[in-house]
Amino acid sequence: MMETKPMCVRQPARLLFSRFQTLLCLALVSFTFAWSSPRAAAQSSNQQLTIDRIFNSNEFGAHGGWNGRWNGPETYIAFERSASIQGDDLVQYNANGTGRKVLVTADALIPKGTTTPLGINNYELSADGRELLVFSNAQRVWRQWNRGDYWVLNVATHSLHKLGGNAAPASLLYARFSPDGKRVAYVRDNNLFVEEPETGHIWPLTRDGSHHIINGTSDWVYEEELDLREAWSWSPDSKSIAFWQFDTTGVPEYTLVNNTDSLYPAVKTFPYPKTGQTNSTVKVGIVGATGAHLRWIKLPGDPRNNYIARLNWTPSSDGVLIQQLNRLQNHNTFYLAAARDSSVKSVLTDEDKAWVDAYIDFIPGNVHWLNSGHSFAFVSERSGWRHIYIGNLDGSPPRAVTSGAFDVIHVDSFDEKRQKVYFAASPQNATQSYLYAINLDGSGAPERITPESETGTNHYVLSPGADYAMHQLSSFGVPPTVEMIHLPDRAVIRTFTDNHELRAKLATIATGQHEFIHVPMADGVKLDGWIIKPPNFEPTKRYPVLFYVYGEPAGTTVHDAWEGAHYLWYLMLAQRGYIIASVDNRGTDAPRGSVWRKSVYRKIGVLASADQAAAATWMDSLPYIDPGRIGIWGWSGGGTMSLNAIFRYPNIYRTAMSVAPVPDMHLYDSIYQERYMGLPQENEEDYRQGSPITFASQLRGNLLLVHGTGDDNVHFQGTERLINALIAANKPFSMMAYPNRSHGIFEGENTTRHLYELLTRYLLANLPPGPTSGITRSAP
Repeated sequence: MMETKPMCVRQPARLLFSRFQTLLCLALVSFTFAWSSPRAAAQSSNQQLTIDRIFNSNEFGAHGGWNGRWNGPETYIAFERSASIQGDDLVQYNANGTGRKVLVTADALIPKGTTTPLGINNYELSADGRELLVFSNAQRVWRQWNRGDYWVLNVATHSLHKLGGNAAPASLLYARFSPDGKRVAYVRDNNLFVEEPETGHIWPLTRDGSHHIINGTSDWVYEEELDLREAWSWSPDSKSIAFWQFDTTGVPEYTLVNNTDSLYPAVKTFPYPKTGQTNSTVKVGIVGATGAHLRWIKLPGDPRNNYIARLNWTPSSDGVLIQQLNRLQNHNTFYLAAARDSSVKSVLTDEDKAWVDAYIDFIPGNVHWLNSGHSFAFVSERSGWRHIYIGNLDGSPPRAVTSGAFDVIHVDSFDEKRQKVYFAASPQNATQSYLYAINLDGSGAPERITPESETGTNHYVLSPGADYAMHQLSSFGVPPTVEMIHLPDRAVIRTFTDNHELRAKLATIATGQHEFIHVPMADGVKLDGWIIKPPNFEPTKRYPVLFYVYGEPAGTTVHDAWEGAHYLWYLMLAQRGYIIASVDNRGTDAPRGSVWRKSVYRKIGVLASADQAAAATWMDSLPYIDPGRIGIWGWSGGGTMSLNAIFRYPNIYRTAMSVAPVPDMHLYDSIYQERYMGLPQENEEDYRQGSPITFASQLRGNLLLVHGTGDDNVHFQGTERLINALIAANKPFSMMAYPNRSHGIFEGENTTRHLYELLTRYLLANLPPGPTSGITRSAP
């Protein structure tokens, strides 16, 4: 999906639990404050932010606090810096922080012939605790660093074995122990392999992997839009593996050209299905762990025009539950496939007139098995709100666990001993998140577990059995606190970090008011937003406004949470004399119900930009806003929305900065764009009306375009087409291309700093900062 977080490199896990921002305050117009925290302005240069302080130093780094993972109901493990050598020890703690026990010392992770312990990118402890699987030497594959070397350490004997035999360095992906801990499976060269670490014996499960045939991992579009990378799964009895196979034959290929790293251009091509184009053929196979008896699941429908979103083995290992989305993604059918003969039966279907969100991984493991594997928990919008349901393998109707006019944000844990499920929600405020619990049978009202005093965004990692939890809390402008809690009585057992040093540093920075507001629309809908005012704000004077926008269905910008460098850059701009604001329009992925989210179906770019323009107009009415100095900026979908804003509403916006946009919807990938717009062959006028390039000739203000030429996600091709359209319309604009940078524009020395200095410089030159006693000029 199009990225929603422009400020940092996309992390190895797609979701850092943070996509947020903040907007507006005022007099004379009625609206609701969520909170306000004025702080006295300061004069010292030490209190002024700079690009260097934000992006070229560690001055404002927040500590995450807890890097552990649960390995029992009352114990967790974590790697810690060794006291004896340069490396990391694997340590186990009781939940209360006592009973420290070193399970693996750093020197046990030194391969023969070397003197340095392995660098640890990820790890897995076998279920019996006897072996440790270490992922090292990680290399980037598109979004994530998921290709590298895997080693297995026998914890007792300290025998260290590198998987893959004579495989090339950093050539393995997604190695995982079998449930019984005796074998490891992994992907190499688009084939699946199984290896016995004790003997080093390796055997292939598939042999047909090639440029076009992909076994056990995914093609580009599945990875990006269905978050599918590790495309295989062990059966619970360790006897079989189910896996996806992709055949990209016939999928049109996109070409990236690297002009800078060699004497002649280097060309890279990869299958990328744009809207309406041919998708990969995808099917599911089940193969014995010894490589015997490969069987293909007999799913109905065209394998090119249906998506296999997820699969889960049944607890008995006799079947696989498969979720199949049709190409328009308005039907999600759960099929039970028999492992014995590959036959399938439909047990459940979710459908919608717009699109069905499969809610991939909203539940840990995607679905949670109950009732000895005869039923399963899943998430659905079938009531108009996102709720937890129990489905049944016999095909009987599902039963709701949660209900009411609120959305489940995600499911944290199932406590079958107490017959409860824990989930995140925020019924009264879509910008926040809290932990709730409800009985698994749906009886009773949800119980809020998060104390009322802990407002903001709360994230929990519950222990097995749900007696303990790692709890992280942050709020807008306030770095996270991370602590271990005893869940039944909410007692804090141990604080890992409260980021007190960063908080003290932030207290010295000159800031004005930060406020959350509700922006009224003409039809009675209110949009969530935030505002940052300048220090020494004078309500009798007029200020320029810079809107930060995303606006697409894949994310939001208005969250009551810490945003790190993103937030600091906005503080810096506010110090220069800008009001910074953000508003979540209808259609964004806020927990406000299905009607809110799906109101933009086949109107992406149209309704969202109208909401944004209405919010800007509302701000124009405030006595301290200069209507002649309204700016907007965004990245990816936000870059697209910035173009829609300044092209469609030239009388409102004076300046726009668009980073990595999609000017023409036809150019984006099939899964994402068709989900919200349908097929271009059927809805060509909708695609034309939703694409900002259609309205490029209406540009009147200042426009900066920024794009990485190596962007495999949102292709530079679209910005080049827009440049041609602007030239044809004789419209002046500015352009910055970052050679070979991807969608995050972070590769290469000094890139992030350079980019944000570019944006700052352009803003200062084209949207004059600071207060004036009147309107600077008429709107563009």
